[in-house]
Amino acid sequence: MKTEDQKDYVQSLERGLSVILAFSDHHPQLTLTEVAELTGLSRPTVRRLLLTLEQLGYVRSEGRHFSLTPHVLALGYAYLSSLNLTQVAQPYMEEVTKITGQTCSLSALDGHDAVFVARVPAKQVMSVTLTTGTRLPAFATSMGRVLLAGLPDHQLDEVLAGITVSPLTAHTVPDLATLRERLAEVRRQGWALVDQEFEEGVRSLSAPVRDAGGRVIATLSMSVPARQYSIDDIKARLLPVIRDNAQEISKRLGASFHRS
Repeated sequence: MKTEDQKDYVQSLERGLSVILAFSDHHPQLTLTEVAELTGLSRPTVRRLLLTLEQLGYVRSEGRHFSLTPHVLALGYAYLSSLNLTQVAQPYMEEVTKITGQTCSLSALDGHDAVFVARVPAKQVMSVTLTTGTRLPAFATSMGRVLLAGLPDHQLDEVLAGITVSPLTAHTVPDLATLRERLAEVRRQGWALVDQEFEEGVRSLSAPVRDAGGRVIATLSMSVPARQYSIDDIKARLLPVIRDNAQEISKRLGASFHRS
């Protein structure tokens, strides 16, 4: 006889989530049989779940193989925008703004865009008014590049496959090949600096915020007028503040990693 809690338990939801979680860095593509083996579910059940997830846009098929789509990122965005992350980050963002006098932003990846989750504004206003919830193209922004660079290779390939690189300014990366080179550089150095690629006269810098598993789940960033801050100024005066506070937020979230 089922208990009261068990009566409310939705087993089909559990099974659907177990199918999604079967995919990983080690298993980016799986056959129906492999998913069944990893989840312990029957082949008919796995087939129905995979076809349902495919119809909903979370999974795609190619021949006998299935893989996740970037749409699964939406599942994590609900947590990223929740009070937990913003509450942890808030005092550190305030510290960044106090030290630098610049607006500090916390952003997360949603599809092809970087989305502002929280912002601590400075007194001076940039030419573009950006608020919480504003979406910017990930390929042309420092926060977007940190978030893209933090994706596993197979997931990054899927996201980039849906991105059209367009010339937003004269400085915007010209193509996907160049963007991949920039993302590889971000991975190596552990931060991103974008020089007037999204908006003329604006330079931006970002550093990753990581969770307990070391995954990049958000980014701490700021944008500054190019006429006031040279690249050297940014690296010497602003970047250390952004990186230090991003690391402190990450530690509060349980991350443990070495600065590159």
